[in-house]
Amino acid sequence: MPLEAGLLEILACPACHAPLKEQDAELICTGQDCGLAYPVRDGIPVLLVDEARRPA
Repeated sequence: MPLEAGLLEILACPACHAPLKEQDAELICTGQDCGLAYPVRDGIPVLLVDEARRPA
C-alpha cells in the first residue's frame, strides 16, 4: 500500500534530513552518503535510525 504523496513530500531522513523515496516496503534515503532504508509496517513509516537497514 503506497504512502500518500503529501506525506512523502514532508518526510525526511532522521539521520541526515535528506528526502525519502518509496521503494517496495521501505523508505530509502536519497542522501548521497546516507542511503538508510526505513521499514514501512502496516502503512506506517518507522523512522527510527535503530530500525533502519544500512545500504549494502
